Amino acid sequence: MPRLAIEPPPVVSLPIVGTDARFPVRRVYCVGRNYAAHTVEMGGDPNRDAPFFFQKNPDNLDPSGVFPYPSGSSDVHHEAELAVMLESGGVTIPVDRALDHVYGYALALDMTRRDLQGEQKSLRRPWEIGKAFERSAPVGPVYPAAKIGHPVSGRIALSVNGKIRQDGDLGQMIWKVPEMISYLSEYFELAGGDVILSGTPSGVAAVERGDVMELKVTGFAALEVRVV
Repeated sequence: MPRLAIEPPPVVSLPIVGTDARFPVRRVYCVGRNYAAHTVEMGGDPNRDAPFFFQKNPDNLDPSGVFPYPSGSSDVHHEAELAVMLESGGVTIPVDRALDHVYGYALALDMTRRDLQGEQKSLRRPWEIGKAFERSAPVGPVYPAAKIGHPVSGRIALSVNGKIRQDGDLGQMIWKVPEMISYLSEYFELAGGDVILSGTPSGVAAVERGDVMELKVTGFAALEVRVV
């Protein structure tokens, strides 16, 4: 093993339901506008031909249940998502074999500095400043697919301070999980530890310090996150 010039950062890992083992995170891919109603509310066309993706950083995933309101923004939005955790990967993965590579699933939030994202969009620049900031992806524990199967439908809903804001169904995804995995593998070599945030229903909106967000998906324990 080569001698390292500085101490390497710790491996980002997430708790797994039913075991003391943890899921190590390699990369984080996020699909944009994957629910028709959300695509419309963001000014897009829900009938476009192919998905598009952006990335967050592994250490953006945060299972602490606390979301620190980030600097540089006055318009931070919640986006409720189902996260897909891969145990293996490859390239040009066929759709009908894609689920073979899934380890499990978790609940997650794609927190977004919407004002900064909008500025970058208007300048035709990348979105990372609005998406990939510290602790921008609150996440719950990983549920192994071997125990819960592969969710294809079920309510996904997010409330803030007890009031529902986002309310949809996993079955409303434009591009299903196997299709996302297959499409990504045409452009990236996927591997175990990769995480895919699968998109959000309509109803995204701003949060403020003191808010309590609660994400519920059928078959999962609720994910509660406090904004501080």
